[in-house]
Amino acid sequence: MTRISKAACIGGGVIGGGWIARFLLAGIDVDVFDPHPEAGRIVGEVIANAEKAYAMLTGAPLPPRGRLTFCSTLVEAVADADWIQESVPERLDLKRGVLTQIDAAARPDALIGSSTSGLLPTDLQRDMKHPERLFVAHPYNPVYLLPLVEIVGGEKTSAATIRAAMERLPPIGMKGVHIAKEIEAFVGDRLLEALWREALWLIHDDICTVETLDDVIRYSFGLRWAQMGLFQTYRIAGGEAGMRHFLAQFGPCLAWPWTKLTDVVDLDDALIEKIGRQSDEQAAGLSIRALERLRDENLVGILQALKGGDGGKGWGAGKLLKDFEQSLWARGGGPAVTVDASKPLRLVETKVSPAWVDYNGHMTEHRYLQVFGDTSDALLRLVGVDLAYVEAGHSYYTVESHIRHLGEAKLGQAIHSTCQVLAADDKRLHVFHTLYDTATDEALATAEHMLLHVDSKAGKAVPAPAAVLDKVKTIAAAHSGLPLPEGAGRHVGQRR
Repeated sequence: MTRISKAACIGGGVIGGGWIARFLLAGIDVDVFDPHPEAGRIVGEVIANAEKAYAMLTGAPLPPRGRLTFCSTLVEAVADADWIQESVPERLDLKRGVLTQIDAAARPDALIGSSTSGLLPTDLQRDMKHPERLFVAHPYNPVYLLPLVEIVGGEKTSAATIRAAMERLPPIGMKGVHIAKEIEAFVGDRLLEALWREALWLIHDDICTVETLDDVIRYSFGLRWAQMGLFQTYRIAGGEAGMRHFLAQFGPCLAWPWTKLTDVVDLDDALIEKIGRQSDEQAAGLSIRALERLRDENLVGILQALKGGDGGKGWGAGKLLKDFEQSLWARGGGPAVTVDASKPLRLVETKVSPAWVDYNGHMTEHRYLQVFGDTSDALLRLVGVDLAYVEAGHSYYTVESHIRHLGEAKLGQAIHSTCQVLAADDKRLHVFHTLYDTATDEALATAEHMLLHVDSKAGKAVPAPAAVLDKVKTIAAAHSGLPLPEGAGRHVGQRR
């Protein structure tokens, strides 16, 4: 799969900053040009939020973060990039001029995407010498979490450019959708504009407040849309007869005078003040950055839930996340682990994220098991039991666990885990994990596991192949001289 080797971002505001974070966390170097005097601060705050979100989003090994460079000129920023993303303010004359400058300075093979939310790519590419490589790459905020990108070509955009753009998005965890014909506002913003227009009328006519309207969305159809969209949701609404029945039953409603979608509300000073006042009340003193962090935590929770959908195969954006994580595991990110006979293997390094804590700010019980499971997975990858091995039909299954809670892991705390192999034979792997506070090296919890090597298709335990056993026994032999860990062999309720 073709990957982006280096990116350039022209504009570092809300959307540009999101693109920068997305590229950096995918391990891609990014050169940035933004003449705003506080561009560095703004981009830095977006990246900080993105890093917090990714710590909650996935336990897969992210590649080393790309290098961020702020350039003094546009020409310098785009010189070596193979993907250039323009995210300047939404004015046709400004965007057209910037894109024409990019076109003149960029490498001949560079792809040029515009983050415009509604301008036509044909209009944007008018003055370019190489218009065939310009396309709209319209993302959704926050770009580092929401994976969709609308890819729209203009009259002079080549089919090869569209294909290349679509191919380069999955390796950074994004999903490109090709919009077949260019129209103002494309698809997503057209849908949002229709809902927004009706929402403004409901506030204008005092039908409800902005908080009530938001509650109607977030407690009802917004949840359905998050995982199934519009048409599939309505297919279910049609019952066993499906979509045709739904259309026949509810189609006539479209002719009823329910909405004002063809009428435009007058956003006069009074309405602007009403919406502004209600919005301030709804925010209840929370800053924009605080709201962004809440949004990110909520999105992570939804994405994680969707990752477990369809019997664990993943559903919608969750399946995309699952596939992205598998690519990260396959690429083998993270530091190499060497076998040291003098101590247990240090396998997992992480922080206690907001999604991991209870109402007391302490890590919840099932997160301890998650970290210990990640530790077992890291050991298995070390001995050759990786994704390809599992997909081929064999793996180690945990058949018994005993966890002891010795201390408390708290929000934001850096933690790490170690693994000591206690014993191993052809089918069994007996391990002891310890979770530590990285700052103090205090043991916070231990877990003793017995794993069996299985043929998952046959549903029974079988001997591991020699290639795996050799690595397992090498580690077991290295650890055989270590003292038995305190707590090994304990059972629930046993006195100390």
